[in-house]
Amino acid sequence: MSRKPVERGDLPPLLAEVFRKHGYEGASLALISEATGLGKGSLYNFFPGGKEEMAAAVLADVDAWFEGNVFAPLRDKADAETAISGMLDAVDAYFRSGRRICLVGAFALDDARSRFAERIRGYFASWVDALAAALARAGRKDAAALAEEAVSLIQGAIVLSRALGDTGTFDRTIRGLRKRLTARRQA
Repeated sequence: MSRKPVERGDLPPLLAEVFRKHGYEGASLALISEATGLGKGSLYNFFPGGKEEMAAAVLADVDAWFEGNVFAPLRDKADAETAISGMLDAVDAYFRSGRRICLVGAFALDDARSRFAERIRGYFASWVDALAAALARAGRKDAAALAEEAVSLIQGAIVLSRALGDTGTFDRTIRGLRKRLTARRQA
């Protein structure tokens, strides 16, 4: 087992893997304790609100990563093609070529959706909006629809890759999106 986390900031990545593997409802305190190396008392010391606060911290951590590595570059980089290509590289790395589920997407399909509806909606809306902004800067007339389609394709490719046990599905989707999203033409 790795070293015991000693700060709250050490915990979200460990908690995320428990939620990814077991879902919100299936992530028992026993499983969380095993993954973090912390007893229930220590967990409640870090997260007085219990499992719901732990999940909220994980979602905040995911959101912060996507904001810094995906959303902000899409909104802020002057060169839209570079920003879009960077998004696809970041998404490929984050989801490990389709081997890692989207925790926000999993929560959207889980009973946890009602608890975290605003955060889930915000994550996907931010992604679509940021990508649409980059596509619009690139001169795409269909920017909003194409951004929505691209995020849908990425999410679907994660599910299909895992269901089929074939990361090639995800890889092909990313390659196809790279061609479509960075094409130097008006749509």
